[in-house]
Amino acid sequence: MIIDAHEDLAWNMLVYERDYTRSARETRRWEAESGSYAPQVNGNTLLGYPDYLRGQVGIVFATLFVPPIRRKAGKWDKPAYANAEEAHKFYWQELGLYHRLTETHPEKFRLLRTLGDLNAHIAEWKRKPADAPKPVGLVVLMEGAEGVRTPDELPDWWEGGVRLIGPAWAGTRFCGGTGEPGPLTAEGRSLLRGMAEVGFALDISHMDPESAREAVEIYEGVVVASHANPAALLSESNSNRFLPDDVIDALAARGGVIGIVPFNRFLDATWKPGDPRLPLEKVVEHLDYICQRTGSSKHVALGTDFDGGFGVESTPEGIDTIADLQKLAALLHTRGYTKDDIAAIFAHNWLRKLRQVFKA
Repeated sequence: MIIDAHEDLAWNMLVYERDYTRSARETRRWEAESGSYAPQVNGNTLLGYPDYLRGQVGIVFATLFVPPIRRKAGKWDKPAYANAEEAHKFYWQELGLYHRLTETHPEKFRLLRTLGDLNAHIAEWKRKPADAPKPVGLVVLMEGAEGVRTPDELPDWWEGGVRLIGPAWAGTRFCGGTGEPGPLTAEGRSLLRGMAEVGFALDISHMDPESAREAVEIYEGVVVASHANPAALLSESNSNRFLPDDVIDALAARGGVIGIVPFNRFLDATWKPGDPRLPLEKVVEHLDYICQRTGSSKHVALGTDFDGGFGVESTPEGIDTIADLQKLAALLHTRGYTKDDIAAIFAHNWLRKLRQVFKA
């Protein structure tokens, strides 16, 4: 099995009307025939229920994500929020999409909210043949916490199914974020205290390194980076989006896990649209960097961010849909990774973190 720790499914459903019960190729064909603007602004999709099955992708961290108005990519990029009230409304709207998806198509998608849900889901995937139909489990991750108006609302989000929260995308009132540096604020510390009391995992992806350092040190619950690549392999970039070595070390010391993003610009900072696609081996380089840095295969996994602002054209050669992540196994084996190492990277590391969160 593979667990993918970051997919903006609800955002794609809301903005582009993508239907993830279909295959990626069916969606591509429909968008080409209908004249959808999605392929031009978000690339051709990599995701669909049949592709999850072919790739044995059994669990996805499905996000709640809406950009702030100041960071809209274009007129098509809607909804976008101007304040916490609007973010709150849009995030609940997206959470409702996941509930409707799993209620309407329970044979294809399933919300995972408890340890019992998780264990039963894993047992079903182990019991049924690899090609047999079975639901993909969705674990809800809030990306950017502006939808939380006050910490008092956190139990409501938990009850709704959210299990991980990332305080930042761009900068927020809680902390600095991608492209907008800054420290953890007093309001951010209050958010973290409330999150820990309820039991959420903290996702430091997109947090500015200054705020991430403090958050990793003070947060009393589970800490992860759902989708973040090592800054050391992206020295040409001046972005604060990537993880410095000291943040990687601090995460590992806390037992954290980092999901590597197979996006060409996150694998090689000099890559730009129109360039040849990178070799798939570049993904393994980033996985291997974390393993070598931390001394084991326990702290790295996958967080693809597929359909999150890029499509198949911006992924390494050999990836047509998410099913092709399985090709990483042979490349890891060639580098000397054992079967247990590969299983840890593909799923077991995220399972370890989910079991800790679901006990809350």
